[in-house]
Parts: sequence; C-alpha cells; structure tokens
Amino acid sequence: MTTLTQPSVHTTQHPMREFWDYFSTNKGAVGGLVIVLVVLFTAAFAPWIAPYAPDATDSSVFLVPPAWQEGGSSAHLLGTDAIGRDILSRLIFGARLSLAIGLAVVTLSVILGTVLGLTAGYFRGIFEVAVMRLMDIILTLPSLLLAIVIVAILGPGLMNAMLAVAVVVLPHYVRITRAAVITEMSRDYVTAARMNGAGHLRLMFSEVLPNCAAPLIVQASLGISAAILDAAALGFLGLGAQPPSPEWGTMLADAREFVLRAWWVVTFPGLAILITVLAFNLLGDGLRDAFDPKLKR
Repeated sequence: MTTLTQPSVHTTQHPMREFWDYFSTNKGAVGGLVIVLVVLFTAAFAPWIAPYAPDATDSSVFLVPPAWQEGGSSAHLLGTDAIGRDILSRLIFGARLSLAIGLAVVTLSVILGTVLGLTAGYFRGIFEVAVMRLMDIILTLPSLLLAIVIVAILGPGLMNAMLAVAVVVLPHYVRITRAAVITEMSRDYVTAARMNGAGHLRLMFSEVLPNCAAPLIVQASLGISAAILDAAALGFLGLGAQPPSPEWGTMLADAREFVLRAWWVVTFPGLAILITVLAFNLLGDGLRDAFDPKLKR
C-alpha cells in the first residue's frame, strides 16, 4: 500500500520580520535603538519634559551641585551652571538641537552624496575620475581641521557649522554609492531593463538606486553620530552654535573654567554626547549585521 504524502509548503517569512530577527540578535544594537528612541522622545517633547526654560537664570542658585550631593537641591536634579541655569533643562533642549544638527547634516550629505555617487558610478569616464579625485582630496585632510577651515571662511554659526560637517562627511556617501552602483550595473535585471527601453533616469533611480539603499542606511545611522560629535567639537571651539544656545558642545565650552570646582557642569554634557554617539554607533552596527547577508547568522 502506497502512502501519499502531502508536499511540504515552504512559508516565506515577511522581510520586516526577518530583518527584526537578525537585528534583535545583536543586544547592543537593541540597546542602542532604545537609547536613540528615548533621546528622540526627549527632543520631541522637550518643552513639556524640561522643568525650566533652557535660558532661564536664577541669581540665587549659582553652581548648585546635583540633588544627591551635599548642598544640592531637588529643584535642580543635575545642578546649575555659573549663571543659575538648570543643567537638566539645557541637556533636554540640547538633545533637540544636537539631533537636528545630526539629521540635517546627514540628510544633506546623503542627498548630495547619492547623486554624485550614482552619476559617477553610472556614467563612469572623466566625470567619475573628477568626482572621486575631489573626494580623495577631502579625505586626505583631517576632518575636524577641514571643518574649522570652512567655518573660519564662512563665519561662526550653527548653519555654517552644519554645512562644514556635511562637506566633511560627504565623501563617505559618494564612495559607498559609487561602489554599490558599479556592482549593481552588472546585474541581469539592469540589462533586462535596458533591453526593454528604459532610459538613463529610470535605470538610475528606479532600478539601481533602490538596491543600493542598504549600505546608505547603515552609513547614515553611523553618520548621525559623527555629525553630532563634529558639531559638538565646533561648538566647543566657539565656531558652531553660539551662546546661550544649549547645544552640548557649547555647554562644554562655557563650563571649561569651572571644571575643577564644579564637575557637574562639564560631566553631564559630556555624558550626553558620549551616550548618544555610542547609541547611534551600536544602532549602525546592528543595521549592518541585519542588511549584510554575509554577516547574518
């Protein structure tokens, strides 16, 4: 007697579910995602979360230590600075400013870098050589030094600092996009689309570019942390956001002279930069592991 067996049905996992399964195996990446979401939530609802306005001063509470230290006050959990401003409130509003800087810089760099890298990888030839040599020149210069030179030429200020950081990180997106485009141009689907009469714009933006998105997403997540760090460095040097802005680098610059007798005015802005940058780096590592099939477990 012959037993008939039903053919096994292979169920395909949803792409988002598969992505989350690979991403969630990296516990550091999940922790980074949680911290990033907390920082985003804090930045979005800063006016309702912060106990004080970021520029509100009180002459009776100069350099008050944190609440748990002797002489501290529960009204100012993380203490106050030299002119009586609440540090916790300034950190909360500073999260909004620092994240805005990071997102704006990455958005500008991704758009310009993607266009340059896409056209260089697609058309090749003299244009590709010119673009890549320009990117090589930018990469040979120390990033912070180049940003300082650009801001020195344009003048100190938040917008000029953002533009300088965008120029500094631009070569990374150009190189990644160009390499991905060159790889994708040899695929069969590009040849088939070309044989079907697809024009240059359709091939570039409808066929090739969507398949180059994964490395750009990873680089963008890492680029936000680099942008926040560079913007904080420029703010610390007095070339970025200007006082009384609660940008974290500017807060560090304002607190330099009090570092020995009021540790909290330097420590908490530094920790905010450290934790946020580390969270975005961990998130970028997790995205890289989830998007790269060679790294999938």
